[in-house]
Amino acid sequence: MKVKYSIFVSLIFILFCGSNGVFAQEEEKEVLPLESKYKDPTTKVWFNTYGNIRIGKRFFWDAQTHFRFQETEATPYIGQVAQIYNRHAIGYIYSKKTNFSLGGVVRINFNTDENSTDRNVVPEWRIWHQYQFAMPLYSAMIYHRIRIEHRWTQSFAENSNYIFRNRWRYMFRAKIPLNSHKLKAKTLYVSPEAELIMQSGKQVVASPMEDLRLTTTLGYIATPRLTFAAGMMYSMGQDLSNGGIYKQGWTMRFHMYFSPDFRKVKNKLPEIHFND
Repeated sequence: MKVKYSIFVSLIFILFCGSNGVFAQEEEKEVLPLESKYKDPTTKVWFNTYGNIRIGKRFFWDAQTHFRFQETEATPYIGQVAQIYNRHAIGYIYSKKTNFSLGGVVRINFNTDENSTDRNVVPEWRIWHQYQFAMPLYSAMIYHRIRIEHRWTQSFAENSNYIFRNRWRYMFRAKIPLNSHKLKAKTLYVSPEAELIMQSGKQVVASPMEDLRLTTTLGYIATPRLTFAAGMMYSMGQDLSNGGIYKQGWTMRFHMYFSPDFRKVKNKLPEIHFND
């Protein structure tokens, strides 16, 4: 009798666990979409400055400021301010074509949802390090950039907690002169680039691909220390809250690169290729 009772209890236990597994699977299916969904593309405009300021024989200050605008219902393209970036780092020039950087970021995020009752502004904090390599190819330059970011983000909801994520970024870019045989002053150039941004962390369950950015830029080297550029970027990536939903965007980007050097002439290294 005890044996039959034990078998009966075991069967009940197995059925209970199995039913919980079924319910869990059904619950998971309810959360995940049956097929990938793409949000309508948003339009954005970015104004970016990049400063590489020499502070020593091998060291430079990487000073970047970005003003990013995003569409609203009232203004379909430029819209309102979405983010303000302050990204700074101390860089080290390993060789003429290789450099490394380490620094921090303060990003101010603005709530672009016109119907939201949450907070309008929240800060975001990051630590970042970067490894960039340049290589000549005929008259062009090829760049490989690896950037790793450790970020603390917060939603616009009141009293929301910060969440921690890592970003793993790889960018491939080419700079091809159009009216000269090399990249020098008074030269127009075209710059196609592709960047893949992956993310990881406890909050990243089914959305490791944060962004894929495809950009084409037209630039003008005014002087060896001043360059202007503008281009169009298409971006696509998974929504953090649901990996089956993909967000998209079209972004006009305007850049200014400046690289002052206040050291004495005898202390200066030859020209290097580390403009971002």
